[in-house]
Amino acid sequence: MKNENKILLFLVDDDALFLKSLEIDFLGHGDFIIETFSTGEFCMASLSHNPDVIILDYHLDGINKNAMNGIETLDKIKSFNPDIPVVMLSSQDKIDVAISCMHHRAFDYVVKSETAFIRLQKIITSIFRYKKMEKELSWYMDRM
Repeated sequence: MKNENKILLFLVDDDALFLKSLEIDFLGHGDFIIETFSTGEFCMASLSHNPDVIILDYHLDGINKNAMNGIETLDKIKSFNPDIPVVMLSSQDKIDVAISCMHHRAFDYVVKSETAFIRLQKIITSIFRYKKMEKELSWYMDRM
């Protein structure tokens, strides 16, 4: 059951060590409920849990070479619910990869580096600031 004061965060990465590191970092720095997945297929199977944010690896083929890649998974997530913010994560520091992710409606793109966790925290904060402003604007517009 989802706690209303906590953010349900899906972490999707085929690198088990990186995935565990992300999970530990998020659990230590905020009010998160974390669900981790090693493939896009496992993530898709749990979308009914209604995550608030998904952090999704770009490649996702380290365990199963036939697994959906991050872009395919992103497209399926957006087909399921276009309002779920998805942050793409990759070791690739190439602008064309980042642009491709944004064309597929990713909220943002983060390069795996020593500052990735700090960037992810800031992005998630921005997502919830934006959602709060949307709610306040909607409330205001309903009263006009």
